[in-house]
Amino acid sequence: MASANPKLQRRDLGLTGLKLSCIGFGASPLGNVFGAVSEDEANSAVRLAFSLGINFFDTSPYYGGTLSEKVLGKALRALGAPREEFVVSTKCGRYVEGFDFSAERVTKSIDESLERLGLDYVDILQCHDIEFGDLDQIVNETIPALLKLKQVGKIRFIGITGLPLGIFTYVLDRVPPGSVDVILSYCHYSINDSTLEDLLPYLKSKGVGVISASPLAMGLLTENGPPEWHPASPELKSACRAAGAHCKGKGENIAKIALQYSLLNKEISSVLVGMNSVRQVQENVAAAVEVTTVGKDEELLKEVEAILEPVKNQTWPSGIQKS
Repeated sequence: MASANPKLQRRDLGLTGLKLSCIGFGASPLGNVFGAVSEDEANSAVRLAFSLGINFFDTSPYYGGTLSEKVLGKALRALGAPREEFVVSTKCGRYVEGFDFSAERVTKSIDESLERLGLDYVDILQCHDIEFGDLDQIVNETIPALLKLKQVGKIRFIGITGLPLGIFTYVLDRVPPGSVDVILSYCHYSINDSTLEDLLPYLKSKGVGVISASPLAMGLLTENGPPEWHPASPELKSACRAAGAHCKGKGENIAKIALQYSLLNKEISSVLVGMNSVRQVQENVAAAVEVTTVGKDEELLKEVEAILEPVKNQTWPSGIQKS
């Protein structure tokens, strides 16, 4: 019999020794990027997430022009919890003013982030959206600079993030083994696109932990649909709308079905979901607990997959386009 509040499943993150909650708290919405969030709301959402077993919090100086880091830092301090009880990840290289992966900028960046977060160190520092930089610079300059930050204790582990999956193999094949500890991939492990799965054996062979973000495909797999600027094709948007309407007709929310789908693969250490309210935290944790205790709705999932089959694994370009 499950307890009244079963703790979220924890999963190993590669070879880091970190155990992450299967759902991670994506803090970009705390930077007001999807509408204003009060300090009280932010603190309540973080407090509830932590009390329900979420121990992984992810941010970036880019989110809300540094606001996300400041708000998250305050909320984590308000918890009064021992530092080792939560895992904090932030990023470097992408800023409101543009991209800069130089050793000088990323070294300065971590000091700025630590000050905003009110922390002595972050658990993971990730190079943010590296497809917008020069991948050889990431290999030859950025990662070596982060290794120095690791040596002095400002960061514990090093990660890289981005959309095109090819960037991960490019970098991991060229850096010394063990220098990159984790990758953060987004929009490649959800019902409409599961291409990240093909890369998992490779990542495991490299000893690299895997975090997957955006299980709702940046809003495609929600009842409200994606924002205006969403880069997906009209066919993909239309198929996702149809899948959402089908779920609604069955009395279910496509966002819940999509999140549960993403949580089923145990090779993925944590699924990052953006959250900015107590209600969102409650819904996401309930969905995660349900899928690990009760299981998935096989029939509905098959129906949704059938609707999305014509657009399965369709993605969109991101980064510097080679002519």
